[in-house]
Amino acid sequence: MTVFDALLLFALASLLVSMAPGPTTVVIIRQSLDAGRPAGVATVLGNETGWLAWCLAAAFGLSALLLASRLAYDVLRIAGAAVLVWFGVQALLRARRSIRRDASTGSPGGTGDASAAPRRGSRWRCYRMGLLTNLANPKAGVFALSFLPQFVPDGVLVLPALLLLAVVSTLIDLVWYLGVVVAVCQVRRLFQRPTVRRRVEYLSGVVLVALGVRLAVGD
Repeated sequence: MTVFDALLLFALASLLVSMAPGPTTVVIIRQSLDAGRPAGVATVLGNETGWLAWCLAAAFGLSALLLASRLAYDVLRIAGAAVLVWFGVQALLRARRSIRRDASTGSPGGTGDASAAPRRGSRWRCYRMGLLTNLANPKAGVFALSFLPQFVPDGVLVLPALLLLAVVSTLIDLVWYLGVVVAVCQVRRLFQRPTVRRRVEYLSGVVLVALGVRLAVGD
């Protein structure tokens, strides 16, 4: 297999991996609906920073520690589960506060401006959310360790090839999720009604908690 063939196959495989839904997709969609394109982009950038870190760790062999040490893997897995559950609980609490706020103001929940500007510093908060969502998932590190080496052609220097694949994978992931942000923001007006946004908050909260629990109890 030539270098070009390897890159082509890797690009296709990376795109399919990026398209697979997971915690990252839920968090990015939720932030894009909640605070618009800047928040969605910031979340994507945080996620890609985390993914690039995992890929670089795999290239330098650091991710192998997760395979060699069950304790290290379990500690990171439980921490990642706690992060996902925390994000989910925050979404559920926001939905409950919205109901109480509507009740106290006498709003029917179907009107009002739900597109208020995000809080100052929320882009940095979204970046951290995307970063933590990715870094707190040890399966991402194990996957990177097993995924990247499969596409290193024979006869090339392994480390430079792995670093190139890490950058290519991150760029493909970046383009895909930025496309998700653009698509979500195109239909964002449909989710501006407070009742609809509360349902989105509830749904994303339940999904994140479920993913966190699955990560915690999974092997």
